[in-house]
Amino acid sequence: MPDLALTTLTIRRPDDWHLHLRDGAMLQAVLPETTRHFGRAIIMPNLVPPVVTGAQAADYRARIMAAMPAGADFKPLMTLYLTETTDPDDVREAHRSGVATAVKLYPAGATTNSASGVRDFEKVRAVLETMAEIGMPLCVHGEVTDRDIDIFDREAVFIDRVLKPLRKKVPDLKVVMEHVTTKDAVDYVRDSHKNLAATITTHHLIINRNHILAGGIKPHFYCLPVAKRETHRVALVQAAISGDKRFFLGTDSAPHTDPAKLQPCGCAGIFTAPNTMSCLAEVFDVAGKLKKLEAFTSLNGPGFYGLEPNADTITLTKGDPVSYPAQITTADGPVTVFDPGFDLHWHVDA
Repeated sequence: MPDLALTTLTIRRPDDWHLHLRDGAMLQAVLPETTRHFGRAIIMPNLVPPVVTGAQAADYRARIMAAMPAGADFKPLMTLYLTETTDPDDVREAHRSGVATAVKLYPAGATTNSASGVRDFEKVRAVLETMAEIGMPLCVHGEVTDRDIDIFDREAVFIDRVLKPLRKKVPDLKVVMEHVTTKDAVDYVRDSHKNLAATITTHHLIINRNHILAGGIKPHFYCLPVAKRETHRVALVQAAISGDKRFFLGTDSAPHTDPAKLQPCGCAGIFTAPNTMSCLAEVFDVAGKLKKLEAFTSLNGPGFYGLEPNADTITLTKGDPVSYPAQITTADGPVTVFDPGFDLHWHVDA
């Protein structure tokens, strides 16, 4: 059956290879929005204080498991926050014991709670070499933070200044370029045939920078990396729907309360966990590539991480528009759910 004629699609249960769950009351509120549809997720470590050691990752995982909704079948995959004082032996043991799946690199100052990130990459060389030896992926927030670099150019500059030299020095290191936003990044991944992949978010497949800025500033579309020109969004869509094993879903779903978003210096982050699968089905349907959705959401990520796809499935059914709440309630305050700006016709039966 041609993709455009499909009204029902059953796929392996998807995974989210980049997710913010926060902690405390926020964790309690947002976790069910992910466990409803997803089997696993790479959990970001940029708490305050950050999750730096294996022991801290184990403690954070225990808090996530304690917040798990009744009946949920979900596995959090923990990451360690890379700092210039990270101990290679601790990283090795955290990976050996199954506590940590990956290490996260934040250039210092690049995004929310990234002040403890890396400034001098030579100081983490021993950690990266250890990770290459044991096959542990490095998840990269790929932006430079120099004040003289335009915010819309920071990803492309990062590739040239940081990522290319780093990968030459440690060629066996597996690297995931997270939440890519540019054609430059897509082309770089496509031109690399070993140890490099990229995640793409739900919102970067849908919005461009006009959505943030045209007709007034829209704080709920503000994220880091910031959305770019329409030509870049189109390149991301083409990568996602291609079936290329090097591209897979990482929502970067990042909840902030509305008071934290709606202020003179508002927080960066878009909360997409509740409606991601309906949004993605709409994007792939419009492109006539629904049969490629499973690869992007459920197969390519496990393949790169060396894991088996989830054994169970979800079914998406096309029909009348499905509604999602405009906000979810947390004890810390309301969190606005991403609004794609168009009707969502795909219902998810998990």
